[in-house]
Amino acid sequence: MHYYRYSTAEVSCWYKYLLFSYNIVFWLAGVAFLAAGLWAWSEKGVLSDLTKVTGLHGLDPVVLVLVVGIVMFTLGFAGCVGALRENICLLKFFCGAIMFIFLLELAVAVLAFLFQDWVRDRVKEFFENNIKSYRDDIDLQNLIDSLQKINHCCGAQGPDDWDFNIYFNCSSESKSREKCGVPFSCCIPDPAQKVVNTQCGYDVRKKSKSQWDDQIFVKGCILALEAWLPRNIYIVAGVFIAISLLQIFGIFLARTLISDIEAVKAGNAF
Repeated sequence: MHYYRYSTAEVSCWYKYLLFSYNIVFWLAGVAFLAAGLWAWSEKGVLSDLTKVTGLHGLDPVVLVLVVGIVMFTLGFAGCVGALRENICLLKFFCGAIMFIFLLELAVAVLAFLFQDWVRDRVKEFFENNIKSYRDDIDLQNLIDSLQKINHCCGAQGPDDWDFNIYFNCSSESKSREKCGVPFSCCIPDPAQKVVNTQCGYDVRKKSKSQWDDQIFVKGCILALEAWLPRNIYIVAGVFIAISLLQIFGIFLARTLISDIEAVKAGNAF
């Protein structure tokens, strides 16, 4: 007499297609980021001359967009295909990568809290390096201008930081019309003006510092960001928690689907 063992284990369609839906959003977002980054590089001529990437001493925001796009595209693709094909290797890669990113975010947050002075020095150094490259890249220029306008600040620690840029430097050797000035984004906006005056910062640092308050922002962007954080700590914490929950949810779906697949394979082995 022969006895047959029938396995009741099966892969949950609910978890399978929920994980697929979860990842298709990230995959499409990754495609959008990659498309936007490549389009921006093509407009700046970087795709025809890749040496322009290494020639910029500051941060090219497009590089950040492309890195985010590549990560989202890769993880989204691995999660989608892994879920549909019930591929354990791809699912483990997706799960491990999300776990690594989650732990990395947690470590950065803890270290930033414990070593605030070191982080402040690195941010200052980073900001000053980008000030030097302000006129070298239009995307970097727009990023710094937006940061200064939104936070009502100028320079890393103050307007004099613009001496790091060759065009705004006050040295006698400089022949730039912007010499001893600041970018227009440092200027206090005039509500009566509907058109932005891009020359409002010309020669402003030739005046005495007591006259700056009426024309430009005198607070450095590092101090402005340090003041902004306590006022918006609940928003920052909420965003961090929301991102963490999304990552934990993705890990849970992937681990559950892996367990189902392994259970089915183990049942079929008998």
